[in-house]
Amino acid sequence: MELQILWFVLIAVLWAGYLVLEGFDFGVGMLLPVLGRTDTERRVLINTIGPVWDGNEVWLITAGGATFAAFPEWYASLFSGFYLPLLLILLALIVRGVSFEYRGKIDDPRWAAWADRGIIVGSWVPAILWGVAFANLVRGVELDADHIFTGGFFSLLSPFALLGGLVTLGLFLTHGAVFLALKTDGDVRVRARALALKLSIGSAAVAAVWAIWAQLAYSVAWTWAAVVVAAVALGVVVLRTSQGKELRAFVASVAAILAAVVLIFGSMYPDVMPAVDPANSLTITNASSTAYTLTVMTWVAAFLVPVVLVYQTWTFWVFRRRLSVEDIPAPHGLSLRKVRTALHDAFEVGSTKS
Repeated sequence: MELQILWFVLIAVLWAGYLVLEGFDFGVGMLLPVLGRTDTERRVLINTIGPVWDGNEVWLITAGGATFAAFPEWYASLFSGFYLPLLLILLALIVRGVSFEYRGKIDDPRWAAWADRGIIVGSWVPAILWGVAFANLVRGVELDADHIFTGGFFSLLSPFALLGGLVTLGLFLTHGAVFLALKTDGDVRVRARALALKLSIGSAAVAAVWAIWAQLAYSVAWTWAAVVVAAVALGVVVLRTSQGKELRAFVASVAAILAAVVLIFGSMYPDVMPAVDPANSLTITNASSTAYTLTVMTWVAAFLVPVVLVYQTWTFWVFRRRLSVEDIPAPHGLSLRKVRTALHDAFEVGSTKS
């Protein structure tokens, strides 16, 4: 296998890992106000992903770094052309991360409410925009002969791309609901299972429309297999959720997302960034680094990727047990009033000295 093909496949694998792992993180965040009826229940939801959400984001960083090193021209055209949506995703991820980390620092309902809003918005925005971005890569974008993006922001918002955003939104909502049914107990588990059943039916319908559209308009014959696998997997999610078999439903949800990644990258190949004019497309050949660079990267990946996989598998195993409201201790954050008083006193002392 040529190194360009190998790294195209590896980048697809990195994106698959990110979308599977961050997919249920986004789903949990979006479902926070739906399934968390009390502050304690919302803390249960947050704690299901608390030990792993930041580790899951490493897959995104690695995918971006691998793209930069293996296909620098793809990286340059992608991040310049998709600058605004990627900036919005970055800001949303920052807001979400800060909200996760600081929610419990202060024991105040208003503070927690604002942190929850940050988690919710920081989950909704990427869940939609990732779908829009990938749909544009399947459809093709406006590149000139120098591989520079010539379209504007609104050129990325075609009906096909917007439907792609709804597909990832639905898949991540379903993925998150199934994950919560698997990771919680008590009333939260019951509500998550019921919601997962409804979401799986809706997301399957939307995904079917987009997948068939993509397959007929932009894909190749063999990716029909990915469409079939995704359809079967979503059907299994519906069936197993209705039977209360959360683990099997979660595995099927993972399979559906993996099949979607195969469809996306299979539709792009041998391009890494298809253009509306095929003559201007970036391919795995004209966008790649030198053979020496790819060789060094391959040896590094052969050593580090297994280490990362073992470590992350161990992390999920350690935190595998279900959570319920009985597992959540009383809040122990600082008093917001005391924090304000301390800040006011510090400001007064500083003003006096100056």
